Amino acid sequence: MLDEVEREMGRRLRWLRRARGMTQDALADPCGVSFQQIQKYETATSRISAAMLLRIAAALHVDVRFFYEGMRERSFAPAGQAHPRTLVRAS
Repeated sequence: MLDEVEREMGRRLRWLRRARGMTQDALADPCGVSFQQIQKYETATSRISAAMLLRIAAALHVDVRFFYEGMRERSFAPAGQAHPRTLVRAS
């Protein structure tokens, strides 16, 4: 099961693609994938690899940071796991 980060990235991808007036097919072509794959990224059925995220950002003329802006690390930590910063103890 994919977590909230993938769902949020998919929402941002769909929003930006539509804001740019692009179809899934038009975005898929420069990314080297099918429109069905773009659809899977947007619905968080498939995870977006780091390399693909760079291709998508380039095709949409946006910095890759767009997909992460405003996400708080702590709010996306897997359930039952401590955030890495909470594991560091002051000496």
